[in-house]
Amino acid sequence: MTFNQIKIAIYTTFLTNLYGFKLKKTNDPKEKKRLRIEYAERLLKKLNIKISLIHKEKLPRKGQFLLVSNHRSVIDPLIIEIATRDTELFGYWIAKKELYNSFFFGSFVRNGGTILIDRDSSQMGEFFSDIKTRVKEGISIYVFPEGTRNKAGTELGEFKEGSRIIAVKNRLDMLPVFIRSQANEVLMSALKDEKKERTIEIVIGDIISYKEKSRSLAEAYKKQFDIRS
Repeated sequence: MTFNQIKIAIYTTFLTNLYGFKLKKTNDPKEKKRLRIEYAERLLKKLNIKISLIHKEKLPRKGQFLLVSNHRSVIDPLIIEIATRDTELFGYWIAKKELYNSFFFGSFVRNGGTILIDRDSSQMGEFFSDIKTRVKEGISIYVFPEGTRNKAGTELGEFKEGSRIIAVKNRLDMLPVFIRSQANEVLMSALKDEKKERTIEIVIGDIISYKEKSRSLAEAYKKQFDIRS
């Protein structure tokens, strides 16, 4: 690890835990959204990474959705926070159990607006109950249907069926977004040298109705963004 990488790692750890503490002090969705955006802006500015939003006109200004995104890097939630910054959209992220206990992410994940999923548990009733509670509060749900970061080098990993179930059970239309850039490669490059400005492109798709039954979510998503893998 280079000196520059160590420096950024220390700064990121400090910033993440600072905002974890700030987020713990509020239950107001608007304030949580503001803090999450502020955190994303500060960290991406440090890395000198810009977000380019394609088909911005398709992004709803308000409403409730199941936001579905591909998953390329650890900064994907930040990318999506910036993409939805100028809207009233606010969602709870589906977060895996491991992140809740992470020294680096734990405080932020627990307090930032998340719903815990324990992939080792055979009982999912509490998970779906937590989602229903948030939806009744007027909150959207944000999910990576691949379940984990795609490290296979393919355009898109296999979608888990749970995302469609969430949409149908809660009558949430789906808002597809596609991180087109290889965000992890951009991040690794920025960690080596943040002086050079880099850009990550994210594409907004058309709303997919939760009543859509003619194709799977994965098929509908691939068609939206012309993904052939």
